[in-house]
Amino acid sequence: MRSTLALSLAAASLVVAAPPAPAAPAPAPAVTTEEARLDRAAPQEILRRSGFDALAPEFAADLADARTIGQAERTATRYGSQLWRRAVDRAQGRGPSRGDLTRDDDRPLYWARLALTRELRGWRPGFDVTDEGRARLLDRLERSSRGQEAIRYPAGKGVKRILLTGFDPFTLDRDVRISNPSGATALALDGTWLRTADGSLARIETAVFPVRWEDFADGTVERTLRPHLPGVDLFTTVSQGRPGRFDVERTNGAWRGGFPDNENLSRTGTVPVDGPAAQPQWTSTTLPYTAITAAATGRFPVYDNTSVTEVPAGTDTPVVRPGGPTPGSRARAGGGGDYLSNEIAYRATLLRDRLGLTGLPGGHVHTPVLQFGAANADPATGTVTDPEFVRNRLDIIAQVRAILAVAAGS
Repeated sequence: MRSTLALSLAAASLVVAAPPAPAAPAPAPAVTTEEARLDRAAPQEILRRSGFDALAPEFAADLADARTIGQAERTATRYGSQLWRRAVDRAQGRGPSRGDLTRDDDRPLYWARLALTRELRGWRPGFDVTDEGRARLLDRLERSSRGQEAIRYPAGKGVKRILLTGFDPFTLDRDVRISNPSGATALALDGTWLRTADGSLARIETAVFPVRWEDFADGTVERTLRPHLPGVDLFTTVSQGRPGRFDVERTNGAWRGGFPDNENLSRTGTVPVDGPAAQPQWTSTTLPYTAITAAATGRFPVYDNTSVTEVPAGTDTPVVRPGGPTPGSRARAGGGGDYLSNEIAYRATLLRDRLGLTGLPGGHVHTPVLQFGAANADPATGTVTDPEFVRNRLDIIAQVRAILAVAAGS
């Protein structure tokens, strides 16, 4: 019996406990509302017809080779920078066209960036990545692919420096084919030279911003503009505005009206900025609006827009003021409305004033709405481009350039 017991104990000592079953991998983060639109037919066609459709698979393959978070960050930054440069080169006629969409098109940049961020969001490496680490990678990709870290001016005197910003396409659930002429202008003018109205030479640098409330609340505008405003001679934020006209927006308001952004999120209330105790309700343009509106800059009329919506002091009812705000009033809409175009103008001019640059010419210009041809207006049956659509975009780009020439030379 002892021997049997001893043998049993010995056998038991040789049994090795089975290792625990490996934990199931965590599910990949869900795609964003913006990224989900990629699967629609028009974005896929735009990527294919511009040659930008191969970027996401290449990025995914290189990202899979990363063995550390540092390597992944370098990969994200490299692809973002290359995407921006490729989009700028395409818009300015450098390199192969890689597709039959015209070079002035801003949409390949937008949809390719979303294809990259979707790959990054779903990336599951063989090492741990914290939420903070993934957010940092996404930030690196976003900023580098928007030109926000590529703003470089030549050294020396005798050259004026112009800073221009544009926006992504928006209202994509209304028409997913949409382009934003301000973004197209940023691509067409980045790094270009301009002879101003007074004969001086100017260098233009540009960047593009997302149409997302939370990015603005997180300070993306100030983070991008603060290092450069003290050294420029003129800045203008640009966005798409009203049909058939340009507007120089005289006054910007500290109010968010809540129209849904590209993530279908709404935000209503005072524009959130650092130091809210000293936050003004209104800021003003310092662009030379009289000279701009008087000049022959292109086929679209250009207006000095002075209208705002305010809550007058001592009341609770918003009213429209065609001549601008009255003393002590609270903002409900600037000349450019109460969406992110008004907000970027407000943030940029508030930053100008807080940096003590009150004499620096700067403000906001609204372009005409970029329209398809009449026979192609229905998003349900229309094509992604047509000759009138291209002509309108090219004319808007050329007129923004002419406006800059007048503004920088006044």
